[in-house]
Amino acid sequence: MTCCVVGLGLMGGSFALAMRGYFDRIIGVDNNPSHQEEALKLGLVDEVLEFEDGVRSADVIVLAIPIEAIIKALKDISKLSLKKDALIIDFGSTKESIVKNCPKNIRKNLVASHPMAGTEYSGPKAAIEDLYYNKVMVVCDIEESGEVQVKRAFDIYNYLKMQIKIMNSKEHDRHAAFISHMPHIVSFSIANAVLNQEDKEHIVTLAAGGFKDMSRLAKSNPTMWKSIFKENKKNLLKAVDAFEDELKRAKELIKREKWEELEEWMREGNKLHNIM
Repeated sequence: MTCCVVGLGLMGGSFALAMRGYFDRIIGVDNNPSHQEEALKLGLVDEVLEFEDGVRSADVIVLAIPIEAIIKALKDISKLSLKKDALIIDFGSTKESIVKNCPKNIRKNLVASHPMAGTEYSGPKAAIEDLYYNKVMVVCDIEESGEVQVKRAFDIYNYLKMQIKIMNSKEHDRHAAFISHMPHIVSFSIANAVLNQEDKEHIVTLAAGGFKDMSRLAKSNPTMWKSIFKENKKNLLKAVDAFEDELKRAKELIKREKWEELEEWMREGNKLHNIM
């Protein structure tokens, strides 16, 4: 069985690396010549082809690229002759726009998925074999996907030892805004706030675990996250509003020196880790 991985960065590269024993042949597609060269050198893929040639050759097509690029790729794929019962998997961080924009003639081929996995690094060199191990794979709107395609996708996710969760795409995007997308906005905000107030020497000297933990996500790829924020704008704004409400509450308690109430507010936040 042949797999074509479109996008040879962290997500696509890690998938290719982990699926070495499952597929007979793994084809890579990437617009970046240096990514193509690195992916071959690192042994992530067997060969690199142009988009059309790679897609036509594949039993499984994995779209590990930004959301807007996924939507364009699906439209391009819909004009090609695919293998019988070909499976298309997308790894987009939002699902509703992808599902809505998928051409009807290939909708049954698509199993819209979102792996809840990643790091702050990017490119083929960031690929790690166990990125998906024991992570959650959210699969959306499977009633619109073909039975053969769903079965094959689930077989792949089980091979990766992932936990499969089925969800409506609209519901997924709302949850993702709070749990994934809003924390990234907060991390970028923390990074910019510190950069605008502190010189480099003090940042290097005083930055400890707490700051490093909170600012880690600010290392993430801005181009990729711009696309995610754009596609999930409505849900993200609601999540940011909710965060601002909590921040204002904490600020007011500090301003009024309501230390006992502030402590109770923090204890409420402690409860999150009782369920994680």
